[in-house]
Amino acid sequence: MTRPTVCAGFVLIVLICALPAVASAKSTDPAVEETDGLSWYDLRDLGVEGKGWIDTRSFYDRLPAKAEDVVRQPIWSLSHDSAGMCVRFITDANEIQARWELRSKGLAMSHMPATGVSGLDLYVKMDGQWKWLAVGRPTQFPVNSVTLVKGIPAGTREYFLYLPLYNGVLSVEIGVPEGSTLGKAAPYPKDHKPIVFYGTSITQGGCASRTGMVHTALLGRRFGYPVINLGFSGNGRMEPAMADLFAELDPSVYVLDCLPNMNGQMVAERVAPFVKKLRKAHPDTPILLVEDRTYSDAFLVASLRQNNADNRRELRRAYAGLKAEGVEHLYYLPGDRLLRDDLDNLATVDGSHPTDLGFMRQTDAFYEALEPILLGRD
Repeated sequence: MTRPTVCAGFVLIVLICALPAVASAKSTDPAVEETDGLSWYDLRDLGVEGKGWIDTRSFYDRLPAKAEDVVRQPIWSLSHDSAGMCVRFITDANEIQARWELRSKGLAMSHMPATGVSGLDLYVKMDGQWKWLAVGRPTQFPVNSVTLVKGIPAGTREYFLYLPLYNGVLSVEIGVPEGSTLGKAAPYPKDHKPIVFYGTSITQGGCASRTGMVHTALLGRRFGYPVINLGFSGNGRMEPAMADLFAELDPSVYVLDCLPNMNGQMVAERVAPFVKKLRKAHPDTPILLVEDRTYSDAFLVASLRQNNADNRRELRRAYAGLKAEGVEHLYYLPGDRLLRDDLDNLATVDGSHPTDLGFMRQTDAFYEALEPILLGRD
């Protein structure tokens, strides 16, 4: 599959829920395979998160099969990437292995490492907090098999595994020593519906060093909500067909972060109709409109400053117009907050796509905007 060029700004749908205390793991039965003293379990049996639709062509696709006939080909191609998909599981194993089959030979990109494009990222819950534990490094195509971590002290713990951001997977399995228990984590509270992010390459995760470092994943862990990432590199453009698809979802909040892939005219023409379609389907679901991040080199390059200014002017007009028409539960996040002032110029890889530091700064900005929406804290 030809890999599209990564373009600025992706908006993603994020769904993450508060996690209860770890309970005894009920073994997922049966194991896919038992070899060399290991029991292997298919992730599909553990409750994969981050899927907005179940009727997909391939299990790890992000759009339903019917979307192939209604979205542009680049969007359909990018929908095969597993960005935002993850699984929580409980095990008492003292060692955790993983193997996964990739869709594309492109393990890395020129400005994004293989660990973020095609790797796995493992977290463990300790004292009520998610802690990074291990990364699955992809070194070949199509199948990789790695020991994520070994020498784990005795005890039953909850884990979080994130799938590739800019590659797709055909299968993913977790291996633990025979005799260990492994099972699903407890479900999220019923009132913790997913956060849906719609956006650009940034939303999809470019250029995070690990798959759990994109702001959508960071926000999911911080809020304890499931997240759906619908970032499409270079192709987050608020098209009517996308609004029709997203209206089928039932999230806690829609986060619309497409401006890095748009210009002022597109913003003026598309934002209001897109919001109205979502609002017609979901009268009370909050919608957060997000300005584009400030280009890190815009302080010197006038054309970039003008692009930010044009987009933001038209988004403010659309927001004000919608509010004047009586559209409720509509919120706004200014773009100059996303990377802070970035006076150190350390927040992006290329002036546009965040470094891990940039994603952490974006996480803080999104958290401030989403906290009163999700948690009712003014």
